[in-house]
Amino acid sequence: MQVAGKVVVVTGGANGIGRALCEAFHRAGASKVVVADLDHASREAVAASVGGAAFKCDVGQEKDICHVIEETERQFGPIALFCSNAGIGGGFDPLSVNAGGNSDEPWSRSWAIHVMAHVYAARHLIPRMKARGGGYFLNTISAAGLLSQVGSPAYSTTKHAAVGFAENLAISHKADGIKVSILCPQGVDTNMLRSIPKGPQSGDGDLTPEQVAKDALAGIEQETFLILPHPQVLGYMRKKTENYDRWIAGMAKIQAKMREAHTK
Repeated sequence: MQVAGKVVVVTGGANGIGRALCEAFHRAGASKVVVADLDHASREAVAASVGGAAFKCDVGQEKDICHVIEETERQFGPIALFCSNAGIGGGFDPLSVNAGGNSDEPWSRSWAIHVMAHVYAARHLIPRMKARGGGYFLNTISAAGLLSQVGSPAYSTTKHAAVGFAENLAISHKADGIKVSILCPQGVDTNMLRSIPKGPQSGDGDLTPEQVAKDALAGIEQETFLILPHPQVLGYMRKKTENYDRWIAGMAKIQAKMREAHTK
C-alpha cells in the first residue's frame, strides 16, 4: 500500500517510534496524519510539525480508540492505515524471582495496552474497512512477541498474544481486502528502552526510531506481514524452533547473568 494521499492514525505518536512513524508518513505524502497520545504537549507538537491533527487517547480504553476513529473519519475521511503503536515497558524485574509476580497490576496494564488496544482498533474499524473494500493495520509489537523478554513475563506474554491476534486479524480478513503488518524490532533508542533495565535487547544493534519507521514504511509498501528492522531476529527465531530446549537453556543462562549483574 502507498500512503500518499491517505489518512493515517498513529497511537503513541507523540514520542519514539510513533513520532518517527508520523514523520515518515508525512514525508511519504499522507493526506492527514493523526497523532493519538496521552502526552498533550508532545502530540500537539508532532501534529503541528507534520500538518496533522492531535487527539488525546488512552489506548487501554475502548471509548478513547472509538473516539479517535469516529472523529478522524468525520473530520478527514476514511482511515486507510491505522498504526496501533502505543506500548509500555513496565513490569521489568531483572531478578524475576517469580514469573507469576506478586500483583495483577503489571499484567492487567500490559494486557490492556499491548493486546486489547489492537482488539479495540479492529473492533471499530473492521466494519468500516469491509464496507469500503479494504484497509491496513500496522501493529507495533516487539521481537519479544516472537522470542521472549528476559526479566518481564508480563511484557513477553502480552507481546506474544499481540502476535497471535495480528495473525488472526490477517487470516480472518484477507478476503475483505484488509492487510496487516506487525513491526517487531529489538532495541530502539527511545525513552522506553532507556527506562528499563539492560537485558538481551540492549546492545544487539540498537536502532534509531527513524530507521525503524523507514523499515515500517517499506514493509507497508510491500505489504509484508512480518517487519523485522533487526534482521538477526530471524536467525534467533530459527534457532528457537530448531531446538526449543536448547533455546530455553540459552535464555536461562542470559537470565542468570542478569541476576548476577544486578545483585553485585
